[in-house]
Amino acid sequence: MSGIGGVGDAMSVDRVMALRAQILERNTALQRVNAQAGVGAPQSTGPASFADSLSNALADVNASQNAASDISAAYERGETIDIAKVMLARQQASVSFEATLQVRNKLLSAYKDIMSMPV
Repeated sequence: MSGIGGVGDAMSVDRVMALRAQILERNTALQRVNAQAGVGAPQSTGPASFADSLSNALADVNASQNAASDISAAYERGETIDIAKVMLARQQASVSFEATLQVRNKLLSAYKDIMSMPV
């Protein structure tokens, strides 16, 4: 049984530092992919209306789909683009579209519920 400052603790610190380095490396890679795909973090300057938020979300989904389309077309033309980057961009666009579709379905359901309420 190792106590504080024992050999086991030094190995666990090394493992933690190695995991930290991997996480930082992956985070950097994701930031590069997002920057190349044109997807940025939302920047808020104040309280936004629901319409503005929805419009921004739809614009982000559209940008994601356009970026995936551009990367796919470049790959098909034979440009030097990694297939993993192409698949990642396509999956990101697909997931964002599916999420948008689910939000649309929930909004329609809420609208139907409100419209069917007795006055």
